[in-house]
Amino acid sequence: MLEPNITNQLKKTLKASIENKEIAGANYMVIKDGSEVFYHEDGMADIESGRPIARDSIYRLYSMTKPVTATSVMMLLERGEIDLFDPVSRYIPGFKNPLVEKNGELVPASREVCIHDLLNMTSGLVYGGTDKAGQHTDALFQELSSRLNTDNAMSTMEFANRLGQGPLSFDPGSYWQYGTSADVLGAIVEAVSGMRYGQFLQKEIFGPLGMQDTGFWLPEDKRARLVNTYQDDGEGGLKLYAESHLGIGHQMDREPLFESGGAGLASTIDDAAKFTTMLMNQGTLNGATLLKPRTVQYMTSASLSSWQQKGFDTWHSLCGHSYGNQMRIMTEPGKAGCLGSRGEYGWDGWLGAYFTNSPADALTVLFMVQKKDAGTMAVTRKLRNIVFSTL
Repeated sequence: MLEPNITNQLKKTLKASIENKEIAGANYMVIKDGSEVFYHEDGMADIESGRPIARDSIYRLYSMTKPVTATSVMMLLERGEIDLFDPVSRYIPGFKNPLVEKNGELVPASREVCIHDLLNMTSGLVYGGTDKAGQHTDALFQELSSRLNTDNAMSTMEFANRLGQGPLSFDPGSYWQYGTSADVLGAIVEAVSGMRYGQFLQKEIFGPLGMQDTGFWLPEDKRARLVNTYQDDGEGGLKLYAESHLGIGHQMDREPLFESGGAGLASTIDDAAKFTTMLMNQGTLNGATLLKPRTVQYMTSASLSSWQQKGFDTWHSLCGHSYGNQMRIMTEPGKAGCLGSRGEYGWDGWLGAYFTNSPADALTVLFMVQKKDAGTMAVTRKLRNIVFSTL
């Protein structure tokens, strides 16, 4: 277990963030050498009704979904069912003959997008923006949202296919930019497995790992455990946020046709810990083997070339890191904005769900929160600095 002075510091730091109205509440967990050495919960899951955060509180993971998606792709790779240089158009026809914007004109791309590009966010697919690729993606997300709760909802495969029919922001492999690549990976898993993406994850990952509270929607008996999302109210406080974002139904109360490999999962801190521990154990947990050690080592390695890294280096708060297979990887701890170790990897979500695995320290940190536009917050770094400083 952690020393009492360290646990007190962690509790005090989390409480200060709640009292300062930065967040409403959170779960926090530290795992060392495969054992839980600290767990703490504080604050509210629902300010309005007075419901506190509990150990089994359910959070929308948003982009913390992406490493799960990378894992599903690595499983197909191990089985010889895909090649990372397969053109995406082999599985999703819309990606045939891609166009890219250059000097305001659309011209044929230098090559097709391949699976390797998707894993490393070097595909030319973006989340939005002012260029033609960004405009196309924005319009597609608006249509996805407008059809969300209708009889004509957009499917995972339709979304990916339509995405591929739009222009790319840059030639595949020529740069790095965060975007919708993981959603396309989910559709590829569907095409290869012949299953809906959520079915594949349940059968191949969640079931074997015992992740009973993880999925793309919540049946009625679990909905009361879903944590509310809050946002700054502009006056130093918090107000409720309940809009659907990136095609994810915010209440998660119906089975979606669009199962977002980039943002769609909900989970608990204990379920997330099963997934992160499986990776720390080189692909195995409690007798279930999802991946082999060599595959996990590949999946958790930095993958960007020097010219692709220039794109990632624009992410100010991730200096000292590189990227690969839907995760950040710490490459130069001395340049990072927080304490850590070389080879540490993980990711976060738009609403603040966060994990990091540090193999060199046999350490995992998990933080679950629901705050609009949170990503990795100051309090996330403060809490992890307390832990890493003790090593």
